Amino acid sequence: MEKESKIKKNPALLAELKEIRPVYFVFLTVAGIINAIGVTMFLYPVKLYDSGISGTSMLLDQITPAHYELSMFLLLLNVPIFLYGLKKQGAAFTVYSIFTIGIYSFAAYMIMEVLPVNVKFVSPLAGSDLLLCAIYGGVISGIGSGLTIRFGGAIDGIDVLSVIFAKRLGISLGSFVMVFNTILYIICGIVIRSWILPLYSIVTYFVGSKTVNFIVEGFDRSKCAMIVTDRADEISAALSQSFQAAGTIVSATGGYTKSSKQILYFIVNHFQINRLKNIVLEIDENAFISLHDVSDIIRKRR
Repeated sequence: MEKESKIKKNPALLAELKEIRPVYFVFLTVAGIINAIGVTMFLYPVKLYDSGISGTSMLLDQITPAHYELSMFLLLLNVPIFLYGLKKQGAAFTVYSIFTIGIYSFAAYMIMEVLPVNVKFVSPLAGSDLLLCAIYGGVISGIGSGLTIRFGGAIDGIDVLSVIFAKRLGISLGSFVMVFNTILYIICGIVIRSWILPLYSIVTYFVGSKTVNFIVEGFDRSKCAMIVTDRADEISAALSQSFQAAGTIVSATGGYTKSSKQILYFIVNHFQINRLKNIVLEIDENAFISLHDVSDIIRKRR
């Protein structure tokens, strides 16, 4: 009752909880299982380390007594971090993330302790080949992580820690994660008195991060064209006719000449860039075109 009254007294929290989409839990369940397969079937058997809190849990699993299992450390380390970041990240994100961590932990326990699969010494699929395990473990766990982010959560507490502490330290989110993982792999090397496995784990981290970017942003990202010109109306009409899409014209002033300019903002895909350049330069050969990657386009559906 006390918990319900606190929620009712916090309209912002209530509004965030209403944003939770039940269908997302289906995809997050799949994401957690995929991540567990990548870690337990490829990385764990050959003692490679995942990145972030997941990698930290794998190290603790190795150096603690046998009854302290990987699935337990995944929950003990991640859940408090996500709860700590509740105010910063929002209720929906926290619920999605803790749910996915729960699925990841449960699936890891089932694979390692219940299912008739031996993952104690070698990978059931890649044997003892460290490079294959590093690559496929990184790809598969990266797919799980990417799907989790795609559907509003995170599967590793390192994402929350980076948001909270990176700005305070004056570094980017990516730099914070890289520093954390570097320290983690150094500690792993010192603890196990070998650098072979931590070095291969860097391969896992690199492949996994690239896979996450692919899942979250897509392979063929759109391009934003910023066209500085004196003939924006003509160019906009020609581009709209050619691509069946509209652009946005913004008034501007030349930084050096102080003359009036116009900037046309237009979105195209990778295969349309050359056609856009030809149309623009045919109308205004002095136009300045700047292209930037666009990771996502959000607009109201009609």
